[in-house]
Amino acid sequence: MSLKKSKQGLLRFLGYHFLYYILTILCKSLKIVRQNNEVIETLNKNNQNYVLAFWHGTMLLPWYLHGSKNFAALTSKSKDGDLLAKILKKWKYKVIRGSSSTGGDVALGIMVDYAKNKYSVAITPDGPRGPRHNFKAGAVVTAKKTGIPLILAGVGFKRKKFLSNWDKFEIPYFFTTAKIVYSDPVYVNRKLTFEETSAVIFSCNAELNKLQEQAQNFS
Repeated sequence: MSLKKSKQGLLRFLGYHFLYYILTILCKSLKIVRQNNEVIETLNKNNQNYVLAFWHGTMLLPWYLHGSKNFAALTSKSKDGDLLAKILKKWKYKVIRGSSSTGGDVALGIMVDYAKNKYSVAITPDGPRGPRHNFKAGAVVTAKKTGIPLILAGVGFKRKKFLSNWDKFEIPYFFTTAKIVYSDPVYVNRKLTFEETSAVIFSCNAELNKLQEQAQNFS
């Protein structure tokens, strides 16, 4: 076995067994600012489930904040997806495995079933492989087929480190300020044509990027 593979194996082992605790402590240390959080509070008060969408590279904070037995989460079937699924289960999510490239149709059907049974569903619409900040159809289609609202969430960290992977994954420093900015509810009419649905997806892409800019502004 090469030294590189040996190191990767060790890091995967440590991540699999200890990453949940490290990330939970990290998230607990953050000073979190929520903007337009009234939308989430109102939905929760009315027992209204929803689809929550946020970019893959910013997923740490929204995953942590929305962990609940009433939330389902979509993760890929990759080895990294295995690790994320383990963490999300500890954060009380019902985990759905699949992606646009592997098991996508099945995963979409399961998401829709969960949403129809009063679960909220969390999705990274540019995951699991990108392109970065390219909004794929799953979140909009789930909202369309179930009639539940879609909420977009921009996420920013005042001090952070970027990883050198495709999504430029953001890891906040301990005790820094974090911000999450929610959109107003987006309702997708079930009778929309393919072209009209595509227009909604394009609009959500632009809106989520706008929210992302707002979340990253700490001036």
